[in-house]
Parts: sequence; structure tokens; C-alpha cells
Amino acid sequence: MVDVNARIRLTGGSDFWHTPAVPEAGVPELMWTDGPHGVRKQTGSSDHVGINDSEPATCFPPAVGLASSWNPDALTEVGVALGEECRALGVGVLLGPGMNIKRSPLCGRNFEYFSEDPLVAGELASALVKGIQSQGIGTSVKHFAVNNQETDRMRRDSQVDERTLREIYLRGFGRVVLSAQPWTIMCSYNKVNGTFASENHWLLTEVLRDEWGFEGVVVSDWGAVWDRVRALKAGLDLEMPANQTHAEGVQAALASGDIDEAAIDQAFGRVEAIVKRAAASLEGAPDGFDVDAHHELARRVARECIVLLSNDGVLPLAPEVKVAVVGEFARTPRYQGAGSSRVNPTRLDNALDAIREVVGHDVPFAPGFTTAAGQELPATALEDAIAVARDADVVLAFLGLGENHESEGYDRDNADLPAEQLALLDDILAVNPNVVVVLSNGSSVLLPFADRVRAVVEGWLLGQGGGQAIADVLYGAVNPSGKITETIPHRLQDAPSYLNFPGDATGVRYGEGLFVGYRGYDASGTDVAFPFGHGLSYTSFAYSDLSVTAVDGGVRVALTVANTGDRAGREVVQVYASIGASKVTRVPRELKGFASVTLEPGASAAVEVFVPSSELAYWSVVDHAWVVEGGEYTFEVGSSSRDLRASGTVAVAGDEPFRPLTLSSTVAEGMAVPAFAEVVTNLAGGIFSGDPDLMRMMESMPLAALVGFSGQRQSDFEALLDRLNATRA
Repeated sequence: MVDVNARIRLTGGSDFWHTPAVPEAGVPELMWTDGPHGVRKQTGSSDHVGINDSEPATCFPPAVGLASSWNPDALTEVGVALGEECRALGVGVLLGPGMNIKRSPLCGRNFEYFSEDPLVAGELASALVKGIQSQGIGTSVKHFAVNNQETDRMRRDSQVDERTLREIYLRGFGRVVLSAQPWTIMCSYNKVNGTFASENHWLLTEVLRDEWGFEGVVVSDWGAVWDRVRALKAGLDLEMPANQTHAEGVQAALASGDIDEAAIDQAFGRVEAIVKRAAASLEGAPDGFDVDAHHELARRVARECIVLLSNDGVLPLAPEVKVAVVGEFARTPRYQGAGSSRVNPTRLDNALDAIREVVGHDVPFAPGFTTAAGQELPATALEDAIAVARDADVVLAFLGLGENHESEGYDRDNADLPAEQLALLDDILAVNPNVVVVLSNGSSVLLPFADRVRAVVEGWLLGQGGGQAIADVLYGAVNPSGKITETIPHRLQDAPSYLNFPGDATGVRYGEGLFVGYRGYDASGTDVAFPFGHGLSYTSFAYSDLSVTAVDGGVRVALTVANTGDRAGREVVQVYASIGASKVTRVPRELKGFASVTLEPGASAAVEVFVPSSELAYWSVVDHAWVVEGGEYTFEVGSSSRDLRASGTVAVAGDEPFRPLTLSSTVAEGMAVPAFAEVVTNLAGGIFSGDPDLMRMMESMPLAALVGFSGQRQSDFEALLDRLNATRA
């Protein structure tokens, strides 16, 4: 039997990136490292915020870019490559993917997250997890849960109602656990409704393990544990990095009986299992990976991540068009986020060189602005930019956010591009109206100039191959097919979370409830700059022959998509659902499935999306369970949440549980029971009979209030309800 102190030792890291060896149990030391879109194995002394150098590894597009591909197969392929690099670098667990909901455009870490929608986040995170773990390397899905900001992230209390928590903020995590069974889940820093995530038994045990069947290790975010005893009791298995005082606290609690040895054994056993599993995979691993092949994969995937937001026909460019390039991002790309996920790339493409290669000669360039704090521009920088712009047929303006504008550890102050860039764009437009804006940013930015430029290309953060990918899209070697997974508003004030972000010392209240992202914009009828799911192509697609059919276990949505343009292209078909008359609060429509199809000009193909009945369920706060409400559902298919091409309806059988009438039930709930309706109309001499206005006024009255009207004793009235319930059960 392994000594209990050795077992306690394995519930905490030996240093920043390693779990300790326990030789007497045959447990070797294991390295864990960031990050979600590349292996950040640090050299020399370790740190958590990316200050020290790391070994070269492929920097794939971060989640903000990968999400716009809407391509689970591509994410699985990236995951396989990440797993291969982990094996080559001796890393057993890769800390990612991040999949928190993009509640506000201002979250400084949005670049690490997929979407404002839990279905998109869950599907894409599952694909990445499956790819990585297929190589025998563990993942750590994070940050669990309700961690949607960086402001005071280590203390702030996320206050969210039960239904919103289940339907928006936990649903994606549940999808990953059920479909991909990640080896580890990383708990977040924040409190969830008053209890730190690391100490939240309901979150880590009742939901994660008992409901979803999670089998792996719950690891803390780095520094998220306040008390390891409380954390172990709640269901946490591993504190990273270890706090020696916390370890001593566990020993003392064991001696005093405050914690059972079984709780320590449970955590030890879970950590032991994945360490041995990873160690076995690392045995005999190659000492290198195919750098060229992985770079080409990073390029290829980046091409699918680029979103053409607007285009009046200026794109794609012909090589003979006389272009000028303005903006430092073209030469010095912003290709990944700042903080713990920063990767040291094996190589790095830039768009300026790639454009020059496409056209076969030099092109005029002016930086126009700096991309990092402290850099200085020559005094003539503005004049140089205006001069090259004036002489061009088309100006390619590379604008965006520098690392100092968005990063782990703090949120953005606003959703604007830097003022100096907006001023530069105004100056360029004054001398040349033929401007294409290419963006580099980790979260949506306001685009007040969109109707004054000829095209806007959303490049997000595209990893080390993004420069070539941008050139390929600008010149038509690649037809853009990306679609945004976060709404771009006209104003920050329009964001549903605006009045409740980022909170204060009392916590952050998720006051918008279910109405996150497109759900909120659609419910309020707010005009947006670019809707969720939007993305243009150099070709066009037509939708036809929609059929919506109830089948065993769900709904089958089938249609035909045709390429009606003159270029091959890929279309992402989105399926949204709604129910007409609902007993509970509903958003106008919710994404319930998606599929992509690649077509040659003139070709068509059948597309089918199966929507499981479980996807139509809402979380009932009355029953504390998922409930499918029976009724007529409308399914809409389209190219974005506001470009809906066809719709169909289908009756869906519900699974609502039996809810007996009680004194706390309302008159309206009672009237839904025919036998009770007769009782109500005869109460108090029939005063409700024939008076619909009075009935409407009484609908929300609890039945307990009718006892006096009925002239009955309360016990007799309750007996009446019991008899009615018996006939319904």
C-alpha cells in the first residue's frame, strides 16, 4: 500500500508544469503544458504568463479562428497534429481547448474561445479533443465554469440563474464530456453562485460526474485552489501548482478526521490513471515531428477560418491590379493571443511577402502605425501611407488589435479599433475610395467604416500560416467560406450583456439570462453590423426542397444546396429551431445543427442534419430536469441567423413530466385540466362563468386564493385536487 503522504503528494504538482513521481506506485513524473492551439513547452525556468521562451512548435489558428471554419473535421486534424507534437516534445497533457461562452466582446480572452453559442463551442471542442486524445495525449477542457471575463477573474462571483446556467454556460461542456470524454477538466478561478469553482461540489461532482459521467481528472486552473481539503471534498483531484501549505492542511485534516482517506484515494487513483496512460503513450515516442507538413496544415486550416464580411465585387483581386499595402500587421502579423497560450512558432508567414509572391513583384508598403506599445514611427509615417495609397488602384489596409489591447489577465476597455488606425483609414479614404480592410483581432470589433470601404475581410488570429492564407483569399486562389460565430454589433451598448459586464465587488450578474449573443439581438430586434453565422463567398448558393420530418429520436432536416455561381465553394448550412406557443420564456430561434458542403459551379447536393430530441429540450426549473415541450416546431435553414432561406414545421412529441395540481398552482394551470375547469366556473355561484376579462385577471392567482371564494375548507379543496390528480396520473 502506498503511503498516504505519497498519495497526498500526487494531488498537487511538483512544480509549475509537472505532476510528481511516486516511485512506490510506479507513477512517473509527467509534464502538462499550455496551450490550446500549439504546444508551449517552456525551456529553462517555468512561468505561467509566457515570459520565458518555449520550444518551437506549430502555432495553429486559435479558437477564434478555428470556430469560423465550422469544420469539425479540420479541428480533429489539428488535434491529431497537436497530439503528435506533444509526444515529440514529451508533454502528456495539453491544457485546452478553452470553450467558455463569448458573453461580451470585451472579454480579454475571447481569442481562446469558440463562440457565443454552446452548440458550436461543444461540437468544435469535441472534435479537437478527439484529435489530440487519439494520439494518447490528454486534454484539459477549460475553464469550468461561467468564466466569461478576465476582470477580477480569480475572485469574482458569477451569479447566474439555474436555467441560463444549464442551457448556455454548461451545455457545451456537457456535450464534450458525453461525446469525447476528455482526460481532464480544468476548473475556473471564479465563484459560481457564491462558491469557488474549485470547491463547488454541485459543479464538480453532482453535475460533472454524476449527471454527465465524467471519468477523468478535475485539475485546478493555476492558482485557483484556496483550500485543498474543501476542494478534494468537492471533487477536485489535482491542484496546480501545489501549495505546500495546502498539502499540509490535507495531512492535518486527515489526522483530525475532517477528510476521509477514501477522498484522497479517489483523487490519487484518478491522477495515477491518466499519468500512467500518458506515460505509456510517450514511451518510444519520436523526438521530432513533420514541421513542413504541420505548417502546411496550419495554412490550409487558416484558409477556412477567414470570413469575408462584405464585398462589393472588388475581391478577388487580379494579380495585375496595382495595389498598395498599408498597416504594420501586413508585415508583422498578429497571429495569436497574449498570455499563457503564446506559442513559439516553427516559422511565420506574413501577408506582405505572400502578396508580393502572388503578383510577382514588389508592392508599395507603408506601416502607418505601430502594433506594440513603445515602438516609434518615423515622422513621415502618415504622409508615407497617404502617398502609397494615392497612387494605387486598390489599397489593402491591414488593421487590428495589438497584444496590448487584448490578453489573458484583463478585459478590453472598449470594442473599437485603435483611434490612430481609424484616423489613418479616414486619411486613406480621402485620397482613394478603393480600400479593402483586412482585420487581425481576437474578438469582434466595431466597424463604423464598413459601408465606406469596398470590402472587409475578417482575419481574426490565424496562426503561423495566416499570412499566406490571407493572400490566397484576397487573390482568389481560395474561395472564402468562413462564417462568424459571434455577432458583430453596431454599438457596444447594443450587446445584451452591456449593463451587466464586468460587475463589481459584489459579483457579476448575468442579468441578460438566456439572451446571450444572437439570442438577445434577435429578441430585441436590434440591428447588427454582421449577424451570427454570416460570411460571404465568391460564389452563390441556393437552397431548395426543404423537408422537416419527425423520426425516431429527433427531427430530420433535409434540403438541396446548389452552387449557382461560377466558382467552386463551400457553404455552411445552419439549422435553427423555435416553438410557437411555449409555456416558458424562449428566444426567437436557436442553432440546433449545421453541416457544410463543397460544390463545383452548377453542382448541387443533398444536405441532411439530424437534430436529436435532446437538443430541443429546455431546462425546467420546476422539475430540475431537461424537458422537451410538445408542440409545433419551426425549423429554419440558412446562411446565417438572419439570412434564413427556407422553413418547415413539424409536430414534436413532448416528454413533460406529470405535474400535479397543488394549492400553489395557478388558475391558468388548473384551467388546462378540463375537469378542474368545470370546478372553477362553478365556484362562488359561477362568478367566473361568462366573464373572460375576469378570468384573464385571475389566471396568475394561486389556487390557494380560491379556497375562500369556494366556501370550502382548505382540506376539502385539497381533497378535490387529489381526486383530480388521481384521474390524470
